[in-house]
Amino acid sequence: MNLSKVFTAIAFTIASGTVLMAQSGPTPVLSLEQCIGIALSKSPTIKVADMEVTRVDYSRKETLGQLLPSISFGATYNRTLAKQVMYMNMDGFGDMGNKDESEPSSRAGSDSKSSGGGIKVGLDNSYNAGFSASMPLVAPQLWQSMKLADSQILRSVEQARSSRLELVNQVKSAYYTLLLAEDSRRVINESYEMAKLNFDIYTKKHEAGAASDYDVLRTSVAMKNIEPELMQSEIAIKQARLQLLILMGLDADFSFTTESGLSAYEETMYESALNQSRDYSRNPSLVLNQIDSSIARRNVNIQKAAWFPTLALSANYNWTSMSNGSPLRNFRWTPYSTIGLTLSFPIFEGGQRYSRVKQAKLQAAELLVQREDLRRNIDSQVTLAIDNINVNIKQIASCSESVKEAERAHDIMQRSFEIGAASYLDLRDSELSLTRARLTRFQAIYNFLVAQSELELLLGNAPIESYSAAIDSLN
Repeated sequence: MNLSKVFTAIAFTIASGTVLMAQSGPTPVLSLEQCIGIALSKSPTIKVADMEVTRVDYSRKETLGQLLPSISFGATYNRTLAKQVMYMNMDGFGDMGNKDESEPSSRAGSDSKSSGGGIKVGLDNSYNAGFSASMPLVAPQLWQSMKLADSQILRSVEQARSSRLELVNQVKSAYYTLLLAEDSRRVINESYEMAKLNFDIYTKKHEAGAASDYDVLRTSVAMKNIEPELMQSEIAIKQARLQLLILMGLDADFSFTTESGLSAYEETMYESALNQSRDYSRNPSLVLNQIDSSIARRNVNIQKAAWFPTLALSANYNWTSMSNGSPLRNFRWTPYSTIGLTLSFPIFEGGQRYSRVKQAKLQAAELLVQREDLRRNIDSQVTLAIDNINVNIKQIASCSESVKEAERAHDIMQRSFEIGAASYLDLRDSELSLTRARLTRFQAIYNFLVAQSELELLLGNAPIESYSAAIDSLN
């Protein structure tokens, strides 16, 4: 996702590495999809996952580099501190071994001075410089390591996708929680306003002598009993908003409004529930297990490849020089070059290779057993999630009907109370029943949306790519 698009779309400004939204204009209205898009672009977890993909890719390139030629340059200098003395057996050469010591010696590469019949050989200075190159020709382990590196890249990519799916689920849950808190506050506020209206009515009646002190106190208590619930709903909104901002990577003082309430999702939830799939082949845990199984099989092949010989090509081109006296004089460089093949065939390593192969095979077998257990668990979770969604749909339908009946009952009781055919207690009971019915309905919608998000996470089919378009819509 292009992060600059996000900043431009929602009027972000970058200052000291901190992204802040400009608040000079009207408070932005953010939909669920836009919140998810912002979270995906700002989340440190996602950034780390993407960096891990890049790191594993470089690891693969490192492995590939081992299959390519390597060239190096080196140079050495050695100063002889004490020359080696060599002794020669001169028997059989007659008087050649009794040569007069006063006769000068001119043997090349040796010192004319001797000790006890020995001859000092070598020169004071030796230099060597040159290039060396090598390239594996037959390297079974390296070839298998390349295939392993490919699988490791796939794993890191899937891990990054898994992190995104988890973040999407977390943002959805936080957004739905905020909507529930806002809808609950609105319902509680309406109940408070009705109680306040009754209190005002009885206060005026009391002033006119048409109501007792008890009537005024009773309506006052009913109103004050709602105030703690109203304050708690405000706290719930702040907590839900803060949690959502944390997931979005925004500052706590950032101000925004939600696009709609929970009721807006009721129109499409039935259609989405009917189109639910049971295909969990893209479940992150299952996909990671499959990739791990592939990695384990690759590792078996790598360990088996250790039994096979290796063949490498090597080449050298060097310059050498030796001199006496000062190390900075009398250079005489002589080039030489070599080319060769190196064959290595492992014969015996104390059973190490055999043990490594067995370990790799057992690891692959363990992953296969885990996969079957994982499939059963995921299948059970998907079944429970779908059953939960269906139950929530029925609850929503029942709650919606209950709200309609509570509204009709309250309207009837309100008219009866106005003409004196019903008591205040009857009216208050109808108000409380209506409030409970509305709160229960919103809770049922919330439970459905959360269950649907959990199922989406289990199936691994969240439309991650589509959230960038939601960001563009902020323009």
